[in-house]
Amino acid sequence: MTQNERIQTFIALGDFLRSEQGQAEIDEMAWRANTQNNWFTPANVKRAFRAISDHMLTANALTEWAAQYPPEPETPMTVGVVMAGNIPAVGFHDLLCVLVSGHRIMAKLSSQDIVLIKYLIQKITDLNPALGERITVAERLNAADAFIATGSDNTARYFDYYFGKRPHIIRRNRTSVGVLTGVESDEQLLALSEDVLSYYGLGCRNVSTILIPDVEILQRFLRVTEALIPEYTSNHKYVNNYDYNKSIYLVNSVPHLDNCLLLMTEDNRLVSPISVLYYQTYDTQAQLNAFLQENAGKIQVVASADGWYPGSVPFGKTQMPGLSDYADGIDTMAFLTSL
Repeated sequence: MTQNERIQTFIALGDFLRSEQGQAEIDEMAWRANTQNNWFTPANVKRAFRAISDHMLTANALTEWAAQYPPEPETPMTVGVVMAGNIPAVGFHDLLCVLVSGHRIMAKLSSQDIVLIKYLIQKITDLNPALGERITVAERLNAADAFIATGSDNTARYFDYYFGKRPHIIRRNRTSVGVLTGVESDEQLLALSEDVLSYYGLGCRNVSTILIPDVEILQRFLRVTEALIPEYTSNHKYVNNYDYNKSIYLVNSVPHLDNCLLLMTEDNRLVSPISVLYYQTYDTQAQLNAFLQENAGKIQVVASADGWYPGSVPFGKTQMPGLSDYADGIDTMAFLTSL
């Protein structure tokens, strides 16, 4: 099977997911996924599938991306992939990379995201049975020749121990930050709120810290996000986190801002709890640059209004990754094609 045949399968998958029949199936899968994992609301599942079909599974995107790499491996290998499950179908990109590169995948699915990944595997198999034969779902990955594992900093140490002697990519905790100048429009702030709150802030591409020149813009940001209160407070899991964090701040007299949806507090950490957005202030562009450079190894995405900051993405786009937006900045395809 040639790389072009594999790519054509994923182009067909994208076409199907965008079709009327595909949308009906996604509606069904969204309901099933939500019964298994309350964080995977139907709206969030549909959001994830739109991002996959519109930004990864188009003919232009796939062909231009694949053209950067060798089309076939010298010897196809079995790549064990420990998939994350923090947001819907987040493990799909690794599945895509392994198959397009010409290798076989042995996937350990996250218990939080079984329904959606199994659905996508089944659609690939329906479209191309021979490609489907290259996919194995397993609990143990001992038989794999190489590994890709995604987890926390703690699980990364476990992965290092078990997978370290074979070729591997081991991903750790990362988060994303927003850079503000203080003159952003309400429309731009609303787009930033999507980066903060989409998927309830559970993804590494969600903004969990904003960098601001002064605190004046915070009240305006909270006012703009009030429009989202009904959408997010309808999820009891989110509300439970909000209530818990608010009570901690009140009991411990931690200064914070609150609009009944989002809590904001000044903190020098990068990763904020669910329902909380951290902020830090900067005085000069040089200070801002130094902070981002110092923390580059912990930051997945930098976002700014219209992407004004060098290397950043526009507000509202952090959870719309393209094929080359690799987790932890590690080129997965380069790794796979080097095996």
